Amino acid sequence: MASRTPSSSPDSATGSGTDPARPDTGEPLGGAGSDSDDSSLDVGRFDCGGGAADVGYRLEGEELEEEFQAAADRVGELVQKASRDQLLYLYARYKQVKVGKCNTSKPGFFDIEGQRKWQAWKQLGDMNTEQAMQEYVSRVNTLDPEGSHKGAEKRMGFGGPAVSSLYQEETIREEDKNIFDYCRENNIQHITAAISSQKLDVNAKDEEGLALLHWACDRGHKELVSLLLQHKADINSQDEEGQTALHYASACEFPEIVELLLKAGADSSIKDLEGSLAQDATESAAISSLIRQYAVPKG
Repeated sequence: MASRTPSSSPDSATGSGTDPARPDTGEPLGGAGSDSDDSSLDVGRFDCGGGAADVGYRLEGEELEEEFQAAADRVGELVQKASRDQLLYLYARYKQVKVGKCNTSKPGFFDIEGQRKWQAWKQLGDMNTEQAMQEYVSRVNTLDPEGSHKGAEKRMGFGGPAVSSLYQEETIREEDKNIFDYCRENNIQHITAAISSQKLDVNAKDEEGLALLHWACDRGHKELVSLLLQHKADINSQDEEGQTALHYASACEFPEIVELLLKAGADSSIKDLEGSLAQDATESAAISSLIRQYAVPKG
């Protein structure tokens, strides 16, 4: 879900061809050809960290290009702390800098992830390269203020290509991984073994109140969702914000998982702490309609 750690599907920050991948709606901040009203995308409620941050002074020319490159190099270190919407914000501006105005056709209906990424980029319209770089650098500095101070020293002896994997997970040593890390990376074999050992509480929650089922829905791991439900995962468990797995699947727009949860008995009438139903968390009319169908009393 957008308010949490972004999806882990690897994807090129520069994109390729039809630009497939796994993003959400972008977060335009008054760029040319974009809506300056964030509320139209409801990104605020998903913790999209402030607008374009004030970098202290306006960078220009080669200095701006160097800062942009350095910021791109740091993105790989931020994927664990940045939300999906924040990464989409960065993705769209990276594409605008490297390619220019969105020049690809909208991905097909079933390429939901590709549609999100395309939409984020498309919304920037004719935003110029300089503005896109400024906003990219500003957002990275907002997410990693310490890195903005360390970057100059580090760049004195390092000048590699920009980070190319927008949703690449931070490398975690195998011995340091916990059950939630295995869930995020869709390691079904490890999860299955842990369940079989009877040492795993399938409804255990992390420090943010997310259970394994929340994470599986957030990442779009349908098979893992099925596995967890088969082993009595609490389908209506709520995180610290009151959101259920259905809220996550709806917000991240995974229709097959939404339907799977509904068929398994997910309660679509549960509201989060803001009073929002799962159907309110999505911009997909199809998903919203699907949830309403299951909410209709039968008989």
